Amino acid sequence: MPSRSSNKPLPGGGNRGTVPPEPFGGGGGGGRGDGDGLHGFRQQLQRYRLGLLFTIGSIIMLFISFTTLFLARRGAGKYAPLSGLFKSDWVPVHLPVKILLINTAVLVVSSILVEVARRAARTESVLVPASSVPGVRPIRQTSLIWAAATTVLGFGFLFGQYCAWEQLHLSGAFLASGPASTFFFLLTGTHAVHLAAGLVALLYACLAKGLRLSIERRCIALDVTAWYWHFMAVMWIYVLAVLQLMN
Repeated sequence: MPSRSSNKPLPGGGNRGTVPPEPFGGGGGGGRGDGDGLHGFRQQLQRYRLGLLFTIGSIIMLFISFTTLFLARRGAGKYAPLSGLFKSDWVPVHLPVKILLINTAVLVVSSILVEVARRAARTESVLVPASSVPGVRPIRQTSLIWAAATTVLGFGFLFGQYCAWEQLHLSGAFLASGPASTFFFLLTGTHAVHLAAGLVALLYACLAKGLRLSIERRCIALDVTAWYWHFMAVMWIYVLAVLQLMN
């Protein structure tokens, strides 16, 4: 009969007993502090964030180009030889201020919710793998709930933009009505298209379970999308400032 001392862990590290799994399915890590899975996750997250920075930079350059054209066109006009005056053909647009302010509030709230979803996903990426250990209580995964709420508000913002465009149509302002209305539809429409791209990424994250995505992929999707969504909220404030300058 083996003695009780044989049940003690060996100095060489054998017979360690039950060890909680590493987050992200990490292995031994080859002597590193992080497991291979965690190390790979961080590398993927850095690559996606780097791609996001390039995307944000290109969008910023696009809106700066629009603003430069706007300022140049606003100062253009015709010179009247008889009166000796410079006459501008810029006709201000009556902005649907109430709808635009509601849209702003919706987008700000959605930015807060997506940040909650991002932080919840980071917590779940660590605790969910650990919940597979016997005796560890599973945690409630709420990141997808917050992401779904953000998606609903995102569609609400786009609907609000459609209402703003319709109100301008009813007032007789169309895309080709004049330079001021053209720039209004150009700026708000470009922002709406880029926001719709963020909605596609949010839908991808919301369908993570149905698509059988790993917890790491869901965390990366929500992290990158959240930062992109914050950027879209800031760009909307910028668009509002330009529209105010337009009038």
